[in-house]
Amino acid sequence: MSKRTLIALTFICVVATAIGMYFLADIDADRVEAWLESWGIWAPIAYIAAYTIGTLLLLPSTPLNLAGGALFGLWGGTLWSSIGAVIAALVSFGFARTVGRQWVASKLAGQWEAIDADIKSSGLFYLFAVRLLPILPYGLVNLAAGLTSVTWRDYTLATTFGTVLGLMPFIAIGSSGRDIMQGGSIWGLILALTGVAALIFGATWYRKRRSPPATPEESPPSQDT
Repeated sequence: MSKRTLIALTFICVVATAIGMYFLADIDADRVEAWLESWGIWAPIAYIAAYTIGTLLLLPSTPLNLAGGALFGLWGGTLWSSIGAVIAALVSFGFARTVGRQWVASKLAGQWEAIDADIKSSGLFYLFAVRLLPILPYGLVNLAAGLTSVTWRDYTLATTFGTVLGLMPFIAIGSSGRDIMQGGSIWGLILALTGVAALIFGATWYRKRRSPPATPEESPPSQDT
């Protein structure tokens, strides 16, 4: 990934977070509680459905993560958001690997090949690291992975664990914002923002540190006997 692309994705991530927090500032905590009580079990079901559809449509997930934290708290928001994200990830992966393979390949030409080479080089841990990097579009990674050589098992494991850890800091931001509106401490928000920064730094460090796959030009020449 070029430095210019990385800067652009970081800017989009920051703007989406700022927009989400702006709208969360107008949420009435009492209305949220009343809405959750009136909807009962349908509240998380509706949220999961909205999250799944939004991810399948390649919409930014950051506002949904912030809303999940504000509506359901840290643990509930993490659970429901992760379920919606993983469902969308599996559906997109299956679509790209089967019926939509040619269409996705034409849209992601030159991108999925690089991911495939990275997966062959670093295996399951590369995909796990990608899931921790919040500036990469979650929906596009789902489609690109479907064209690679990663197995269903490895993809599901890396996506599930990486998604939970990757979403939690953003859920914490939404949850902390709601607590602040109710007179709570600001330290939870500071800790959540620190977690987001740690994810970006850690995943970026891992991707830079790993060794690139060997190319035919780099392989040692064979010696004829």
